[in-house]
Amino acid sequence: MSVLFAIALTTGILSGLWGWVSVSLGLLSWAGFMGCTTYFASPRDGLPGLAESMLTNITGVFWAMVIIKLSSVASLEILGYVVTAVVAFLMCIQAKKSWLGFIPGTFIGSCATFAANGDWQLVLPSLLVGAVFGYAMKASGLWLHKICQKQAVSTVGDTL
Repeated sequence: MSVLFAIALTTGILSGLWGWVSVSLGLLSWAGFMGCTTYFASPRDGLPGLAESMLTNITGVFWAMVIIKLSSVASLEILGYVVTAVVAFLMCIQAKKSWLGFIPGTFIGSCATFAANGDWQLVLPSLLVGAVFGYAMKASGLWLHKICQKQAVSTVGDTL
């Protein structure tokens, strides 16, 4: 079994489980998939990748709320554009800290918050639990691949 097939299989199974979990917990399934996507896209693997994915998603939610709140201070349309420009700069420059270096994770958290009309209390747990599911999807796929490889080697050894 290839690594890709093993990860695809566990991702499929856990995606169905995520759908049920998200509905059961009252979370946003689509935002959870964004958290999952953040983990899969992260340049780091394992727990460091999970931590970076979650941290950048959290900061993205924070920055989106900054944009939402500051843009509503005055009824000047231009204010929203200026605030967005400044905050987008800050979303990128925070990557100077290595643990906030995954800029797409920040933008994913921000976009999820905008898509949910600023309901950060719902977006945040959805993203974070989704990231955990992403970690579980990949880790379980790698585990399955390893088990299948050992079994294949064992089977070949038995036939010799």
